[in-house]
Amino acid sequence: MRDLTLPIARVERISTGHLWAEGPVWHAAGEFLLWSDIPQNRTYQWVPDLGVRVFSHDSNNANGQTMDGAGRRIVCEHLTRSVVRYDHVGRREVLADRHQGLPLNAPNDVVVAQDGAIWFTDPTYGILSDYEGRRAEPKQPGCYVYRIDPATGAVEPRITTMQKPNGLAFSPTGDRLYVADSSASHDSRGYRHVQRFAIGPGGTVGTGQVLAQISNGVPDGLRVDEFGNLWVSSASGVEVFAADGTALGILNLPEPAANLCFGGPKGNRLFITASSSVYAVYTAVCGAGRIGRT
Repeated sequence: MRDLTLPIARVERISTGHLWAEGPVWHAAGEFLLWSDIPQNRTYQWVPDLGVRVFSHDSNNANGQTMDGAGRRIVCEHLTRSVVRYDHVGRREVLADRHQGLPLNAPNDVVVAQDGAIWFTDPTYGILSDYEGRRAEPKQPGCYVYRIDPATGAVEPRITTMQKPNGLAFSPTGDRLYVADSSASHDSRGYRHVQRFAIGPGGTVGTGQVLAQISNGVPDGLRVDEFGNLWVSSASGVEVFAADGTALGILNLPEPAANLCFGGPKGNRLFITASSSVYAVYTAVCGAGRIGRT
């Protein structure tokens, strides 16, 4: 853990006053951070040296977000139960809102694979009440991890064995997918672990293996650094694991963390959405993909 953190770097609170901050994403071209406040139905923007402003007053109860290889923002929306993409001039395109003719549950988090495929989780959190979306009965037979084919746009479930798939991230080489199961949040018999899946050509998926157990609360969002270590949000803050699942340490925060991302011009700043606040801290490592490097 000492090799991953900087003893002289302090954790800064860059925003507060939120109801439930989620979905941080670093916009490399604009050099700013975006995140969601799901209950407030807003997306916020933080620009270094300028501060925070409301980026969108109507986010459709957005949750997880990411950027694709072309620099377009991809967003999971609870209210519309869809995954959408915003192009460079802000036009919104629905990428997925149904499977086999039925509405999705409530897309939660999203990542882009090296082949351009979009993977997203679809638990039921956004339809359990009107607080983070709109109360509704699920139409899908389960909570799955889906893949959107980059060539055809087909939406296919690729992982169907988890109770409440939540945050997800690829290994630096792209051949492993890590998925959090946060089902213990609403079920005493549920899980609070991260599973690892081997990913083959065309998005084929191997059998899942439990890689890490969260020590406090449930795992939500997660990210991978350049060396393959997992940074997982939990009730303690951010719990860090080696690629083989060895627990390395905890970045403690005064609030439960929901999600995180690496960003900044060098990709070595960790941004964490944690309940009512957003925190930032410089690290000794960069995020996988070395954001901002040439």
